[in-house]
Amino acid sequence: MKQRIRVVGLIKNEEGVLVFKRNRGRSEGPVFWELPTGKIKFGEQPEEAMARCLMEDTGLTATLVQLKDVITFLAPEGSSQLSNLYIIYELGIDNNTKPNPKNRYTAYKYIKDYASSGIHLNETSISVLEIEEGKVTTGHTSPRDTANAVTINVDGASRGNPGPSGIGYVIHDNTGKIIEKGGEFIGFATSRVAEYYAMRKGIERAIELGFKSVRFISDSLMVVNQLDGIFRIKNQDTIPIYQDIQSQLSNFDAVSFTHVPRSQNSIADSEANIAIDSIIRNK
Repeated sequence: MKQRIRVVGLIKNEEGVLVFKRNRGRSEGPVFWELPTGKIKFGEQPEEAMARCLMEDTGLTATLVQLKDVITFLAPEGSSQLSNLYIIYELGIDNNTKPNPKNRYTAYKYIKDYASSGIHLNETSISVLEIEEGKVTTGHTSPRDTANAVTINVDGASRGNPGPSGIGYVIHDNTGKIIEKGGEFIGFATSRVAEYYAMRKGIERAIELGFKSVRFISDSLMVVNQLDGIFRIKNQDTIPIYQDIQSQLSNFDAVSFTHVPRSQNSIADSEANIAIDSIIRNK
């Protein structure tokens, strides 16, 4: 499977988030805007690539390059699939310096809300803004895009680690409306196992409902990165669940796994804890 790795920068001030208009070149396709994005050269560290791309393409010098998150997703490319890994950095710049778009870009602007901005952001920038900034957008469609696909948040909870454990999930349609949520008691387990069981439940429910393009959201960075091969999986108790999940991914046309802070996964967490409480109360 092919893999594409990119660095993406978030630059924010009171005017909003800084985005740039792509140089269309000879292409006859639509004009896209995006967050500052670039490739990593051989021998570079990702943060070095981020600072270099920012200078080369926007004329800005980064005063801060701070790792914020990693987004991974699969998207179709011809008859195969492309694995995408985007390393997201929070960037600081001198507020007295204005961008000077060149090479990759032709213009810039700050936006506070994508849906009302009137610009056409690319799929990666939409994903980053929705997850990192808590935005939900509508009206953008693309067969290669999971940014507006069905979203399934999953979470696992363990009382005692190991202890009584439960899993929870919540399904949102592409407008952000909750269409289903639920939880399940899984017995005595570690939090690590519970997180994996929650992800498997979300995947199984997506298959049962016939969804083909899905974004799975978890507050477990370990699970998200292990599923896409960023972290090696070493724990014997989760290997069978991991393998089961991987075997089911062929049921989707496009799928992504995204990490969010726990505060952005509260409904799934609540469903997991309700499932545990329902068993404890009845004993």
